Formats: sequence, structure tokens, C-alpha cells
Amino acid sequence: MAQIAGLQGLRAAKDKAEALATPPYDVIKEGSLLETLLSANPESFFHVTLGPNPAVDLKNLVAKGVLIEDPEPAFYVYEQKWAGVPGVSSDGERLGFFAAVAVSAYADGNIIRHEKTFDEKVKGRLKVTNDTGYTLEPIFLLTKSAIQPILEKVRAQQEPEYSFKSDFKGWNDLHGIASRFFRVPEASPAGQMLRRVVAENPLYIADGHHRYHAALLNGQTHAMAYIVEKARILAYNRVINGAVKIKDVMGKLDMQPAAAFTTPDKHSFRIYTRDGAFTMKAKRVPEDVVGRLDCSILEKELYPHLGVEHSMILQKKHFDYYPESDLATMKSLVDQGEYDLAVALAPVSIDELMAVADAGMKNPEIVMPEKSTFFAPKILSGVVLYKHMKM
Repeated sequence: MAQIAGLQGLRAAKDKAEALATPPYDVIKEGSLLETLLSANPESFFHVTLGPNPAVDLKNLVAKGVLIEDPEPAFYVYEQKWAGVPGVSSDGERLGFFAAVAVSAYADGNIIRHEKTFDEKVKGRLKVTNDTGYTLEPIFLLTKSAIQPILEKVRAQQEPEYSFKSDFKGWNDLHGIASRFFRVPEASPAGQMLRRVVAENPLYIADGHHRYHAALLNGQTHAMAYIVEKARILAYNRVINGAVKIKDVMGKLDMQPAAAFTTPDKHSFRIYTRDGAFTMKAKRVPEDVVGRLDCSILEKELYPHLGVEHSMILQKKHFDYYPESDLATMKSLVDQGEYDLAVALAPVSIDELMAVADAGMKNPEIVMPEKSTFFAPKILSGVVLYKHMKM
């Protein structure tokens, strides 16, 4: 079963966490207003995750006292609360914790994946990790173990180490979310209980497959992880430029006009073109755990008509991805002519994800298609860093 330990490395100084914390690197789009905002803040962790000299910028943050050394291994209970945050929900909260998870091969069954990973995609992260000597951002893991009561008890009995509300000017889903972090030394009763309870079950990778893959390739004993018992998945939608224009193949597709470009029901797709919004229902829903996913059905029933090949999916000129909170942005990209169409899907459920992951333990070829899930809200980066060791 999965083994965890306390983190030891760097953490934010008590009064610097808000200025330091950023959205994860992979949701900061190049040239975006969010990138401009973060790059203008000299204390932002953005300079370490996406700047040209991450090791130098990390040393500067330490020299300025923005980041300080953590004196002992510790877990960090992480509470996120929101009310009226667009794309997340009307109100709610999520409670998880940061830890160092033992790195082991997938075949060992301790860490279970649901996506394919590609060596090429981790090269950049490996360089940053090795240049700095730290794991900068966590892998998002799901557990079937009952950690929620332990986390709630910590929250009720301790004062937070950090407490702030993120201000990203509305340019990211983490804007307006209130965060609190509670430090739990590994040697404390609560820390030992977390280690014991998590070890009762394997851990499922929700997000960050390539971060875990990088830790494997890097020969690390542990990787930084965020572990949660409960999570919410948003749909991960697509804007597409195919080899064939949608207007030339609409007659071959069963597309009915829709009132608006919105998230559809399961096994249906909402398609937006410059001619308006349409609904396309799945012609057939296979029985197998991967084939019945809407992103798989889309690949079989729409992509061939558009002349879309798998190699095109990884090219931004043909594809880009947005969570369902960004439907207006997708619509705007189509209206401006940057993409030919936008497609909204229903979100994958936790049960669907775990069914694919469990089936993949018996057959490693069973994985979800790329960009199948978008967990919301994301996890702030920069508040805690892990100084990893190698085998």
C-alpha cells in the first residue's frame, strides 16, 4: 500500500504566502493577462516555475526571506473555501493535505494511474527539478482511506500557519478562493495517524501524471503530493482546427440546433461554430470502461470527419483545452477565427476515473485519453516545497 512521509524543504514565511502563491504552471497560458500579473510581482513563485532562471530566482526568494527552511518533516493540511467563484460552484470547500509520497513502479500497485505518460513531456520539469534541487509542485492524489475526520480535527484544534484569499484579478479559477494551511509535524499524533490511515489503500493519481512520471525517471525516493478523499471534476473541453472544416461535414453529423453553448448531458456534445451552437448525441455507447467515456466517443464519432489524427491533438494550432468555467473564452476564440469549432463535454465522474485506473492495473494499455479531466479548484503552488532525495 501507499507510504507517505512529512515534507522537509522550504515553506513560505508567515507574511509572504499570499504574495508568493501562484496557480500551477500548466494553467498559466503564455501571453495571458495572468502571466503579465504574476511576472510583475518579484515575490511570485511564477519566476521559479516558469521563469528563465528558476534556480537563481529560488535562491533570491530564500535570500529575501520570502521562503524559509522547514526545521522538521511535516504534513500541511490545506483548506480551500469559496463562495460564488465562477466555474467552481456557488459555494463549498475542499480539505486535503501535502505530504511526501514514496515513489514506486506502477506495477507495485501503490500508485495507480489512469493516463498515459510521455518521456518527452517531462523533460522541462526534470530540468527545473534538478536545477533547483526541489520538487516545486505536487501530484494530486485520491485516496479511499478515511482521512477527512483527521483533517477536520486538525483544523478544529489548531491555528492556521497561513490564511489568505487569492487575488488573481479574475483571470484564474483560484481567484477569490480562501486558503488556510495547518502545519502537522510528522512525529505528532495527528501526523502518525495520517501515515497509518493512508497506508491502508493505494493512491490514485487524479492530476499530475507527468509530475509523478518525472519523479520515477529522476530516481527519487519520494515526490511531493496533495492527497484528498473528496474531489470534484470539471469537464475538459476542446477548441479545434481540423484538416477539414466543420461547415463542410455538418451534413454528415447528427447535429441539432441548441439554445446556447453550455455543458451538455452525459453522452452528448455541445458544439459551437460561427453558425451557432449545436447538440450532437452519441450514436453508440460502448460497454468498456474507456470506450464509454465521452472523450473516447468524441474521438470515434467526430474527429474522423474533421480529419483529426492523434499527432494533431498535441499541437496548439489544432487543439487547445479549457475547463467548463471558460466556455465564454472558447466561444470567443471561435468567433475571432482562431479555431474552427469548440466542443463542450459532460465531466468524467470519480467512479469512471477509478474504474479505468483499476482496469489499468490488470492491463497497462487501459488508460484514459489525454486531457480527460480537470479537477477544480486547482492547488496553489509555492507555499511548500520538497527537497527530494534520490535512490
